Amino acid sequence: MRHPRLDEDLKPLSEFRANAAACIQQVQKTKRPLVITLKGKSAAVLIDVSEYETLLDRIDLLEDVRTGEAQIDAGKGLPHRKALDTVRKNIRR
Repeated sequence: MRHPRLDEDLKPLSEFRANAAACIQQVQKTKRPLVITLKGKSAAVLIDVSEYETLLDRIDLLEDVRTGEAQIDAGKGLPHRKALDTVRKNIRR
């Protein structure tokens, strides 16, 4: 995901309410998140749907890696050669 530009991608809630459609179009066009502020502090982030889906996919992958690392640390891992042989046998079926 692209990083927000604080001079363009920071909007007070009042401005977002008044121009919601334009804000959504901006997010869709730039693929950058829009930070919505309330009383001068960040309160919410509006992101493009495809960017959101990409973030979810990345989180899923990182969770899988974390699970794998925990399994290896617990001694549940397989040597590379044995894992490769197992995969090859399953592919041939």
